Amino acid sequence: MSIYRNAVWFVKGLQEYTKSGYEAAAKHFTPGDLEVNLSGRSFMITGANSGIGKATAQEIANRGGVVHMVCRNKGRAEAAKEEIVEQSKNENVYVHIVDMSSARQVWEFVQKFTETHTVHVLINNAGCMVNQREVTEEGLEKNFATNTLGTYILTTALVDALKKVEEPRVITVSSGGMLTQKLNVDDLQFEKGTFDGTMVYAQNKRQQVILTQRWASQHKEIQFSSMHPGWADTPAVQLSMPSFHAKMKNRLRTEAMGADTAVWLAVSPSAVKQKSGLFFQDRQAVSTHLPLASSRSTPQEEERLLAVLEELALKFKP
Repeated sequence: MSIYRNAVWFVKGLQEYTKSGYEAAAKHFTPGDLEVNLSGRSFMITGANSGIGKATAQEIANRGGVVHMVCRNKGRAEAAKEEIVEQSKNENVYVHIVDMSSARQVWEFVQKFTETHTVHVLINNAGCMVNQREVTEEGLEKNFATNTLGTYILTTALVDALKKVEEPRVITVSSGGMLTQKLNVDDLQFEKGTFDGTMVYAQNKRQQVILTQRWASQHKEIQFSSMHPGWADTPAVQLSMPSFHAKMKNRLRTEAMGADTAVWLAVSPSAVKQKSGLFFQDRQAVSTHLPLASSRSTPQEEERLLAVLEELALKFKP
């Protein structure tokens, strides 16, 4: 990780990614942008049982949308669903148990889902930050399997279904941490050197932003966006980054603040007028690179990333 990138990013984060950063940005939000009726529109949200995913699901349910919660843990998912239904009075909330780190499970889920359901908006929110190198049953590094390959398979497998509906959108919850990373196609599963979970997560999030840009150019009928939720006080942050959480907890955003831009991208009439493929922070398109950071990848490197993902995806397709 570049020391320069890391330092510039942290200073930027203290100014923009905190609760006060959100409050400053919110002064410029367009009033009424989220005053929409979502009845009849179907939203799939991965990792929807806690944190930003749950907050996003709640906001969409509050507005009458059909919510499909894609979660790994049945007990936590059902408990979250009960809370969402109770608060929203919207019964159209459904739980699907899928481990996003299992390529086969993701494929099988999409095949069954599309037989009986439609989807208008996909929100790729599920994230994993394992701080020691762990390998899944399919032999893949767990962070990469969840954050990158799982997101890739779910999105590409749903493209045909999305193209059949009106105003389809795909939002991927990335992270500003990706600004500290340049795509490294030579070690996608972090088999070399010391394993650093925070760096691995940021690298995965860089990969998601590149995928969003590529999908936008490949599938013009669908609006693709990625976004940074800021530094939010979520169970995942508490668990994966305890020292950061302890130092910053009084300055962290609420889960709803973290979810705001994802909700805006998913439901707002003005959001759909934005160019496809952009990266957003607090409802504004922002740069995917820090100034003078040397973090841009070449088209050839990006093509290699897509080729590896396609090969792995097909390997596990039932």
